[in-house]
Amino acid sequence: MEETQITPPPSVPSWSSTSTQDQSFTAGQASSTGPQPSKSSVIPPPVKSKGPSSGAGVRRMRRIIAEDAEWSVAIVPLLTELCIQHIVKNFQNNPILKQLLPEHQKKVLNQLSPDLPLAVTANLIEDENYWRRCCTQRWPVCHVDEHGGSWKRMFFELHLENLLKHFIPGTTDPEVILSLLPLCRNYVRTIRVDQFLPPVQLPTPLRGGDQSDSSSEGEMEEEPAMGHYQLGDLVAGLSRLEELDLVYGVKDCGMNFEWNLFLFTYRDCHSLAATVKACHTLKIFRLTRSKVDDDKARILICSLLDHAALEELDLSHNLIGDRGARAAAKLLGHSRLRVLNLANNQVRAPGAQSLAHALAHNSNLVSLSLRLNCIEDEGGQALAHALQTNKCLTTLHLGGNELSEPTATLLSQVLSINTTLTSINLSCNHIGLVSHRFWDRQGQGEALGPWEAGVESDCCGVRSG
Repeated sequence: MEETQITPPPSVPSWSSTSTQDQSFTAGQASSTGPQPSKSSVIPPPVKSKGPSSGAGVRRMRRIIAEDAEWSVAIVPLLTELCIQHIVKNFQNNPILKQLLPEHQKKVLNQLSPDLPLAVTANLIEDENYWRRCCTQRWPVCHVDEHGGSWKRMFFELHLENLLKHFIPGTTDPEVILSLLPLCRNYVRTIRVDQFLPPVQLPTPLRGGDQSDSSSEGEMEEEPAMGHYQLGDLVAGLSRLEELDLVYGVKDCGMNFEWNLFLFTYRDCHSLAATVKACHTLKIFRLTRSKVDDDKARILICSLLDHAALEELDLSHNLIGDRGARAAAKLLGHSRLRVLNLANNQVRAPGAQSLAHALAHNSNLVSLSLRLNCIEDEGGQALAHALQTNKCLTTLHLGGNELSEPTATLLSQVLSINTTLTSINLSCNHIGLVSHRFWDRQGQGEALGPWEAGVESDCCGVRSG
């Protein structure tokens, strides 16, 4: 009789949730309680493999958690993150910031684009990091110290200055600048504009007899029918403005140079005078390199008489003569001016004498600069006599004024009396053989420039004796 062989069924793979001992115990319990099956129907237990993949089933169910505190098993982002992303995406149409928690506000501000409209961000965002990103994206070089250390103030001041420098009268809509007032009035404290563009003038056709170029290159053209941008409405809306630094000219004009590009007209002068007079918070007023003559200087200075807040006036690098200097001397008696700069003008001895008379009775001015004028000895000695009674001036600059030995001698004597003056500059003069020993005894030898034994000074023509 042929013997039949029963082939055992394939072994059932083990799961990680059931151990080998549990399977043995289950099988033993079933054999003791249930009927005993024949040998041919017994299913042998799975044989434990000793191969390299014996623990594959166990490893398949194991989770590896990284050592990252922010790692999460969540597949969908947190609802908070989804809300922040939605706020950032729709911030321009629906700005939500103040209602958020501080940590959520910070996340929103870090993700906001610096290109958002100012109408949305100006009065809503105070975060300095956001405005720093706005500044560094627009201007590669940022000196925030020149703007009180505030990035937001820096952004609005530079943005406003850029609009003013590129404003073309008769072409640009003034509303472009005035519409910015509600956004920047609380942040702008300084306006520095180094160019004012004139109105566009269409070329006039030449007549038959005007073909020759008979006019001089230095001849000034007539004033244009329309002046530069008038600052009155803008300054009136800036309630915290403290400094105004202006230059009426055009930069980088190249081959398009014309004299009227650098013309500070009477219309500009009267408008600017009314502007500074109405600005009661103005502390510093600078108008340089604008060809301001005596008449225009008198108009401007007249508007500054009895100004309650003005502390510094800078009219350097202009065309101011003795009449303008007399107006400045009058201002010293009708203001709290502390700094006066008339450098590189056309002030001569009479103008210096007027300033000296005002200086002798002044108790506020601490700095006076008359360098690069031509006051000569007559004006220099008048200032020296004023220093005998003045008790507030600490800095005096008289470089390049055609001074000679008598003025230097008198100043050296005055310095033995005046103990308030701490800095005096007499460089670029011809003061001759002054007694160096006397100046050294007073501790003021450095005022005459570099000294070397037996070597004439390059700055003021002085030799040690």
